[in-house]
Amino acid sequence: MAPSVSISILIVALWVLYILMHSTTMVIAAGSVAASNSSALELEAKALLESGWWSDHSNDSFLNHCELDGIMCNAGRSVIKIDRGRYYQGDEISKLNISSFPNLVRLDLSRNWLTGSIPVEIGTLSKLTHLDLSFNNLTGRLPPSFGNLTQLVKFDIFSNSIIGELPLSLANLTRLQAFNISSNLVSGSIPEGLGNLKNLLELRLSDNKFTGAIPSALGLLTNLSILDLSFNKINGSIVPEIGLLKNLLELDLQENNLTGPIPLSIGHLTNLVSLSLSMNQINGHIPLEIGHLTNLNSLFLDSNQFNGSIPPEIGNMTNLEDLHLNNNNIVGPIPLTIGHLTSLQTLSLSGNQISGSIPKEIAGCKRLSELELSHNHLTGSLPSQISDLQFLNATDLSYNTISGEIPFKLGDSQTLKFLNLSNNNLTGNIPDLSHSVTEVNFSHNSFHGQIPDMCGYYYTCAPSNFIGNKDLCGDVEGFPPCPSNNRSIVHQIKFFVPLLAFTTFLLLRYFFRSRCRVRKMSSESRETKNGDLFSIWNYDGKIAYEDIIEATEDFDIRYCIGTGGYGSVYKAQLPNGKVVALKKLHRLEAEDPNFDKSFRNEVKILTEIRHRNIVKLHGYCLHKRCMFLVYEYMERGSLFCVLHNNAEAVELDWMKRVNIIKSTAHALSYMHHEGVPVIVHRDITSNNILLNFELEAFVSDFGTARLLDSDTSNQTLMAGTYGYIAPELAYTMKVTEKSDVYSFGVVALEILMGRHPGELLTSLSSPQSVMLNEILDKRLPPPNRLVAQDVFLVAAISFACLRAKPKSRPTMKSVSQEFLCHKKPIMNPLHAVSVWQLRNQETYMVGESETHFESPCFLVEKDNV
Repeated sequence: MAPSVSISILIVALWVLYILMHSTTMVIAAGSVAASNSSALELEAKALLESGWWSDHSNDSFLNHCELDGIMCNAGRSVIKIDRGRYYQGDEISKLNISSFPNLVRLDLSRNWLTGSIPVEIGTLSKLTHLDLSFNNLTGRLPPSFGNLTQLVKFDIFSNSIIGELPLSLANLTRLQAFNISSNLVSGSIPEGLGNLKNLLELRLSDNKFTGAIPSALGLLTNLSILDLSFNKINGSIVPEIGLLKNLLELDLQENNLTGPIPLSIGHLTNLVSLSLSMNQINGHIPLEIGHLTNLNSLFLDSNQFNGSIPPEIGNMTNLEDLHLNNNNIVGPIPLTIGHLTSLQTLSLSGNQISGSIPKEIAGCKRLSELELSHNHLTGSLPSQISDLQFLNATDLSYNTISGEIPFKLGDSQTLKFLNLSNNNLTGNIPDLSHSVTEVNFSHNSFHGQIPDMCGYYYTCAPSNFIGNKDLCGDVEGFPPCPSNNRSIVHQIKFFVPLLAFTTFLLLRYFFRSRCRVRKMSSESRETKNGDLFSIWNYDGKIAYEDIIEATEDFDIRYCIGTGGYGSVYKAQLPNGKVVALKKLHRLEAEDPNFDKSFRNEVKILTEIRHRNIVKLHGYCLHKRCMFLVYEYMERGSLFCVLHNNAEAVELDWMKRVNIIKSTAHALSYMHHEGVPVIVHRDITSNNILLNFELEAFVSDFGTARLLDSDTSNQTLMAGTYGYIAPELAYTMKVTEKSDVYSFGVVALEILMGRHPGELLTSLSSPQSVMLNEILDKRLPPPNRLVAQDVFLVAAISFACLRAKPKSRPTMKSVSQEFLCHKKPIMNPLHAVSVWQLRNQETYMVGESETHFESPCFLVEKDNV
């Protein structure tokens, strides 16, 4: 064989050998990659199952992890999305090995009540774009490894307990569009590095412990539409760079320690819809440039130190719905341009030094529902044009020097519910407002003539609402009766003197005849009635003790309609035909000093208060052998009994139930805030709320009530009914109004549920997805859309009243004002509102976004503990 041929054969052989060896290497490499991929997928599946969050599949050996609930995989079966929001796991977040998911794009663990700190391994998820850890109980600091998530677009950790400062590495997240760390415990200053996040659309840092000044670098975030730094401790002035945020729609800086004036650059924010700077220490004039914000519908500047006058340019803000400038040092008149605000619903200028008269141009605010101008220096008369405001619901013009007569019939307006004209120089007659207004105050003016008969409407008959008018008369305690209009004074004297003499003669005759009749009674009868003839104190018409005995046949058991903690209740029809309820101490109980004290306490309380929704005390007897109270009779008995009777419970429809809750709130607000000293009931239960024939509510049973004295500790023995007592009374005996607030919350839920909410309150200590519609009384049809808004509002307020910390609960005054407000909250259907959400977060859903529960009026108060 030729050498050349041999060489060729050798070359071919070597080439074939090379090909064979290379193919083997490729096969081995491919097998190795496949094995590696298989191992990675096994790690992902293992991490999911070992978390325990998919416990139903823990024993499934042939499980495809991509088919687990809330899991999405790519074509290679690697996990790219974990959505476990709203599962209420209640576990440590570390149970899920986050580092096992290198291809993860979306991670949603919101509303799971997760505990522990955020694992540093989260920084290994380099492909992550969406991270939602909101509504959990996470603690600790944000790990610096967050700066590695450079693909992140949305980061939400709202409502947790994260502490410490924001890591500087957050400046690396340049793709971030939404950053929400509100409602945590984050401290320190806001880092300048946030100015690097040029794509940011929403920056929410509210309700934390941030200090220091607003960084000027925030002016670089020119795409920003929402900036919320509220409820922190930020100081310094508002930086002028804020005016660079031309796309801003919402700017909320309320409740900080900001000082200095509003920068003129604020006028550049022409797209702004909502501006809130309230509860700071901002001073200086309100800049004229604020009139450039023509798209604004909400301006909150209250509780600052603004001076100067209200600029007329404010009239350019024709979309404005709410204007709050109260509690400042504003001077000068109300600008006439106020009438240009045709969309305005709330105008609050109270607590300033505004002078001049109320302009008639205010009639241009056609949609105005709340007008608050109290505590100013307003003069002149009331413009008659106010009567043209068809939607006016609440008007407070108190503590001014307004003069003249009321030139219009407020009673013609069916929307007006609250009117306070006290502490002015008004004259003339008080109009009859009984067809609409539920609360008025005409005190400390110069009104004269007859007080209209408004006793059937909430607070309006309380003497405190009319005092300070020396020429008033009428059927109100403390005021003289009005003389007849068709007789002269001389004629009245000529008529009444003989009549008085004749009446005195008859009374003396009756007295002596009664004495003779008493002497003839048997000794047994004398022992029973103790031989005394006297009238029931404070009773209209001075009904005699004997009439009570006769009406009840000496308190025969047949007239007994109930038994309370320290006596029995009887129904009695008096000689004049009036039916009353008598609460009588048993003889043995009357001799007990503790029961005697409770009885006398109830007398003291009820003789000092007058309210539409507090049961009326007609009179009382403090005889040593027989003590009883004479009450207004309530035909339908206690709320407890009505709710436990199926037929009567069905009659108590949703609107009636809501009205009962509102009436109870009004009564408690009166007790807590309308008198000095404060009255705390201490035993608000469904048994102590009585219903009349029309199923209207009245608070009763003041045996355990307590007058609070600010100079004492107000400590006392435990009082109240099990199941309604506030939790703090288990470890402190200090009496406060907030114990009544808690009991009110229990009763309000009881009315909605048709039963005591004990099991619900206990079960809320552990997470579960019970929806609001599921707990409502099933004996009634579901509430319609309009009533559902009231039911939702009542439920939200109820849970706010049930907060564990007393200082976190709202006051009954704010609850009462909330119910008087005609606005309704925006809400999802009741079947989409979680009870756990109401109880633990006080939030509600607006479309697809999650929002703090914001009161349409005055409530719900922020937790201040």
